[in-house]
Amino acid sequence: MKRIIGGATAPAKAAVKIVRVGEEFAGQRLDNFLLRELKGVPKTYVYRIIRSGEVRLNKGRAAADTRVEAGDEVRVPPVRLPERVVDASARPAPAREFPILLEDDHVLAIDKPAGVAVHGGSGVSFGVIEQLRQARPTARFLELVHRLDRETSGVLLVAKRRSALTGLQDQFRGRETGKTYLALVSGAWPANKKVIDLPLHKYLLGGDEEAAGERRVRVVGKDDPDGMRSITLVKVARRLGGFTLLEVTIKTGRTHQIRVHLASQGHPIVGDDKYGDFELNKSLQRQGLKRMFLHAWRLQFRHPATDEPVALEAPLPDDLRQFAERHAQPTTV
Repeated sequence: MKRIIGGATAPAKAAVKIVRVGEEFAGQRLDNFLLRELKGVPKTYVYRIIRSGEVRLNKGRAAADTRVEAGDEVRVPPVRLPERVVDASARPAPAREFPILLEDDHVLAIDKPAGVAVHGGSGVSFGVIEQLRQARPTARFLELVHRLDRETSGVLLVAKRRSALTGLQDQFRGRETGKTYLALVSGAWPANKKVIDLPLHKYLLGGDEEAAGERRVRVVGKDDPDGMRSITLVKVARRLGGFTLLEVTIKTGRTHQIRVHLASQGHPIVGDDKYGDFELNKSLQRQGLKRMFLHAWRLQFRHPATDEPVALEAPLPDDLRQFAERHAQPTTV
């Protein structure tokens, strides 16, 4: 059975379904496509059937973050859940607006706070996009253009039209955007270390059920067939006691790229709970730094409707700014 999705559908019940992707869902992540298709099914279940290979995209296995295209065929297995199971994540996300940096008929740019995921997923009931949709029930189209890690604050783009989404995503894929972050790292970063060009490989953790499937990234050799070329530009902004504040521009948008690249040079981002100095992080928590010091500070792109250049900046959040000020020295580099 094949059909075009045009809106909300009932959860799959007894048989395998082959669902053809409609034009309105082109460019959406596979996991989000399935969550829309399988309304009310727990997110953990959706991620499990993707990882196990029960979900197929054009007859092949695919990762949760694979983008679907119009005309793609998605194999959706039968959902086998006890009727008494009620997924708390199926409840509507609480409506929430976020500080607006730019808004017009095509684009919404917000200053995302730390601690908020950009979208619901494995272990996360809802994120920015679900909250925005609840806050704007009359909005016909709201989709994330790109992502930020949950603990990363700063500039986040949301498209308000399909044409804006595809146009902006083309710019991101073509490396035509400028993305600069502020990151505080431990130690004295060498001022002459300005380019990190090291391949990265994304993998899934094994272990117990809770940790299994969690993504991690590592630097690999340039001849590693699984390595993805990754380029990070680094500029020293200030020396702050035993730390260095960096302006970091990414030329490629790999998962955890900044965090892994900086840590690979012996200068992890302070507060990073995945790739950082865990003992130092404990000490800094007692000094008031409760999260990773990484902020999406500046974003440059061409407006998808006018082609005019746009440059947005999100100020350093109060918690990070206050921590930096406590460690500030008069010398600026």
